[in-house]
Amino acid sequence: MTPAAIEAAPAAPAKLTKKDFESGQDVRWCPGCGDYAILAQVQKLLPDLGVPIEKIVFVSGIGCSSRFPYYMNTYGFHTIHGRAPAIATGLKASQPDLSVWVVTGDGDGLSIGGNHLIHAIRRNLNINILLFNNRIYGLTKGQYSPTSEQFKITPSSPAGSLDAPFNPIALSLGAQSTFVARTLDRDLKHLGATLRRAYDHKGTSFVEIYQNCNIFNDGAFKNFTEKNEKPESTVNLRHGEPLVYGARQDKGIVLNGFTLESVNIGEQPEKKSDLLVHDEHCEDSTLAMILSGLTGYDGLPLPIGVFRDVDRPRYEEGLTEQIERAVAKSGSGDLDALLNSGETWEVKA
Repeated sequence: MTPAAIEAAPAAPAKLTKKDFESGQDVRWCPGCGDYAILAQVQKLLPDLGVPIEKIVFVSGIGCSSRFPYYMNTYGFHTIHGRAPAIATGLKASQPDLSVWVVTGDGDGLSIGGNHLIHAIRRNLNINILLFNNRIYGLTKGQYSPTSEQFKITPSSPAGSLDAPFNPIALSLGAQSTFVARTLDRDLKHLGATLRRAYDHKGTSFVEIYQNCNIFNDGAFKNFTEKNEKPESTVNLRHGEPLVYGARQDKGIVLNGFTLESVNIGEQPEKKSDLLVHDEHCEDSTLAMILSGLTGYDGLPLPIGVFRDVDRPRYEEGLTEQIERAVAKSGSGDLDALLNSGETWEVKA
């Protein structure tokens, strides 16, 4: 390049930073809420994606987590209770070039919004669904939620909730989600890496985030976040690697028929060859479903990481192709001609 050409060349766009995605509004979550960590990790991730700010949209419903769009310097919709997946579906179908993120909670997404959630997942649009799970209704002051443990005492269940809790991971797998993961608000490195994996996936990504509500359900996930307890109570899912855990990595998981069991490979090294090897790309979701049944309270560790990551056609791409074929067939895309084509009748007086 000549000096003149260099001088005439347009300047490269400035690299975006985390601050570019901060809206400047006061964040109105309770001090110490796990939502702060999630917000910070999302804002930290977005500059690395290379997506213009005007091409990013956050869609939320109702709940503490659903204030998320206010704090993002992007486009956003704060919609109605449980309907964020439906709004996001329409948005992505009509504007497929947008990066669409759904932010919901265990109450918003799994109670009134449960039906919208499963249909958004099964359609496999290229959107990212972040479900903040604190196992409580935080915004409305502590009632039990669809993920609260059975017999939980709350203002709405003074004698203990009789409902069996939903398993968000199993629900997503049952709807045939092509990307399913679980992460924790207090494990910032894992949270950031999981969010990046979710974005990179082409199709619907569903990420359950264990999020501490320090006002109404403090310590709900203590077993899985505290340094001295986490190694024994969680197992990291790593594709192609055996499922091992423990402070000394001396325990592992084997599959006995359709039942998962823990073995001590420190005491029984011959069991090492029997350890279950994680395959997140398996088309059959049966094994992922079995793993989703581990709660961390049944003598086996809670799985953390990516359960499933497979490829399937995206809804919005198929819809665009249908429209293009219809336009090509009609030759003009004439709406009046379309309405008067096919089986039509003329009603005569």
